[in-house]
Amino acid sequence: MTTQYDPADLGTERLSPALRTEALEQLLTERGLVQTDVIDGFVAKYESDVGPLNGARVVARAWVDPEYKARLLKNGTEAIKEVAWGGGANGEHIVVVENTPTRHNVVVCTLCSCYPWPVLGLPPSWYKDPVYRARVVREPRTVLAEMGLELDDDVEIVVRDSSSEVRWLVLPERPAGTEGLSEEELVPLIGRDALVGVAKVAAP
Repeated sequence: MTTQYDPADLGTERLSPALRTEALEQLLTERGLVQTDVIDGFVAKYESDVGPLNGARVVARAWVDPEYKARLLKNGTEAIKEVAWGGGANGEHIVVVENTPTRHNVVVCTLCSCYPWPVLGLPPSWYKDPVYRARVVREPRTVLAEMGLELDDDVEIVVRDSSSEVRWLVLPERPAGTEGLSEEELVPLIGRDALVGVAKVAAP
């Protein structure tokens, strides 16, 4: 059942951002300005097609092609366009950093929620949460452990702060046991969280 909202409530503190969005969608559809199935289509596209799948393709290519990997680490924005759609305002100025056995990168946006939508899709709710944005800077090892990623004490953790000028993408470590897999077989293994740095890619 669709919840009915009083237009006077829009823009006030009485509605959370999620409810405001739902109320705005309701008003726009009632006035015939947008169609619900069109909005749902855009959301699905960013959740499964435009976003994480693009990022997975980029990583898989880097794992199997050393020359591409070098280009990706040198100029992420341009190299991404070789493999996947990386356009739009949120796809400009993407810097790619590599995770290694001794260094682990994790991404945050401390000011708001800047995020490379074309290669990661819609940002998860925890990424936008003020608690994550504040704590991962102060105590990244603890936050990662709470999210299920335990790192050894000798692994250096580098927190990358995204902004409107620079958005970060993590190139995760390739898991052991995947040496014989093709680029196409690697893609399904690579999830969004590994590209943000809050998880590792697991072997199949």
